[in-house]
Amino acid sequence: MELRRVEELMDLLHACRGARGTACPGGAAVDLHDHALQTAALLRRSRPADKELQVAGLVHVIGQLLRPSDLSAHADLTAGAVRPLLGERVSSLVRLHRPHEPSPGDPSLDDPPFDDPSLDDPPFDDPLLGDAIVEDALILRQADESARTAGLDAGVLEDWRTVLELVSARHTRLGAID
Repeated sequence: MELRRVEELMDLLHACRGARGTACPGGAAVDLHDHALQTAALLRRSRPADKELQVAGLVHVIGQLLRPSDLSAHADLTAGAVRPLLGERVSSLVRLHRPHEPSPGDPSLDDPPFDDPSLDDPPFDDPLLGDAIVEDALILRQADESARTAGLDAGVLEDWRTVLELVSARHTRLGAID
């Protein structure tokens, strides 16, 4: 599936309301809609100028809606779906957003090491990745982990339409230049 219009993405994000997914392997089930809004809101507060990072936080959950039975494919599925609409950076951040997956018995199961860029997750050991994208992916991971707070005022999805349109329009303009 490839998303080509903001309206298609908005419909998919609306469909996340009431859908239950996991914020991380072994984590408690969360409402995907609320989790997406909370993640994006936390990123908006910590990185107000980085609209692409905020949007990556908003859309990172849609793979769980598209293919709920395949936890390992969520990041790739979401990245592929949003790339035509939102561009390479948003797609890369989502693709890199694979929760830390420790081996059974690993004491970090409950407390993954978010501040360690030397994580052994496959996406982070790619020598072609720049330090900035890895750092941003770790910030996204931290927001994702923190975005499970009942009662956190994260606004409403419609508040994000303009941001999605801006990121999409910027991607379209840059794509036309390339």
